[in-house]
Amino acid sequence: MFLDLFFDLRAAGVPVTIGEYFALAGAMEKGVAEYDVEQFYYLARASLCADERQLDRFDRVFAAWFERMEAIEDPFQAVPPEWLEKMADRFFTEEEKAKIREMGGFRELLETLRKRLEEQGERHEGGSKWIGTGGTSPYGAYGYNPAGIRIGQSGSRHRRAVKVWDRREFRDFDGDVELGTRQMKLALRRLRKFTREGAADELDLDATIERTARNAGYLDLAHRPERKNRVRVLLLLDVGGSMDDHVGLVEQLFSAARSEFSSLETFYFHNCLYERVWRTNGRRRGGMLDTYELMRTYGPDHRVVLVGDASMGMYEITEPGGSVEHWNEESGQAWMLRLLRRYERAAWINPVRDDFWDYTGSIDLIRRLMGGRMYPLSLSGLEAATAELRS
Repeated sequence: MFLDLFFDLRAAGVPVTIGEYFALAGAMEKGVAEYDVEQFYYLARASLCADERQLDRFDRVFAAWFERMEAIEDPFQAVPPEWLEKMADRFFTEEEKAKIREMGGFRELLETLRKRLEEQGERHEGGSKWIGTGGTSPYGAYGYNPAGIRIGQSGSRHRRAVKVWDRREFRDFDGDVELGTRQMKLALRRLRKFTREGAADELDLDATIERTARNAGYLDLAHRPERKNRVRVLLLLDVGGSMDDHVGLVEQLFSAARSEFSSLETFYFHNCLYERVWRTNGRRRGGMLDTYELMRTYGPDHRVVLVGDASMGMYEITEPGGSVEHWNEESGQAWMLRLLRRYERAAWINPVRDDFWDYTGSIDLIRRLMGGRMYPLSLSGLEAATAELRS
């Protein structure tokens, strides 16, 4: 039975392994999540879905698999009635068993639900019969019944539902959708490069254990330098104009980058890189920095991440004087090429969905100037960008 779930997940692209399947089987053998569908769902998800980007896909596969399990011929027909009575003694009080008998059992419960769904045409609150909220009917939400079916409720309250029809909560974890700060941090974390430098003032537990063992049990402390992220990042952000539509998403990216990199320098530009950048997003004269000075100050070991929608007039990239805000003596294209010659490890992150890129000429031109290193602001896009920057 569980093997079908394993193969269904593999067929849907969830990279479940034999070891993970055996972990699930071992947990079930030890009695974890016995007789509780909701607990089994969480156990199966924890065992078989190691990548949070696959959580929504797991939910859909699990739902389809579970529906097939429900369609299997009733297994209770082959079980002696006295066995079921003994099992009920373990889980239900006499009062609960009496109320379940009043409903006529599980099959009667489902059949009654089907009939009431056909009869009821509006929302109902309270009461003991209709499908609604806050009552004692066995169907609905936020009420109580010892043998109920929960419909439209986000979580369990009395832990008495026979079945739980919960919404899928993980659609935003898909690798191709826009993401929040937490997922951005997880993606950017792959770019970190840790080294140990400086004074040895951190306890090395593994080395201490080994040295103590070699020292006949007498404590022999070992120390090492602190482990720090040594990756240096230059973050160049496009602000103003059409980027106003993406402010919230870019703010999340900036917050994630600032928390992940101890050596992060941020500068701002508008539409395309020219002879100067700004230290603040207000882009005032007092905060300007010459682009040549930027490249002299920060060495070629820096990773450069440009963030912008690359949506502008073509002349802003190709022509001197093409900037919409000032007269640029040299084209934006010339400055982009200088930057890329200085920093070999560079990537452009675009908040515009990549399936729209071919409809905007300036996006295609910037992508070609970047040598194809333009990535969408999605989880898969950030992972591809960090892989490029690490190489």
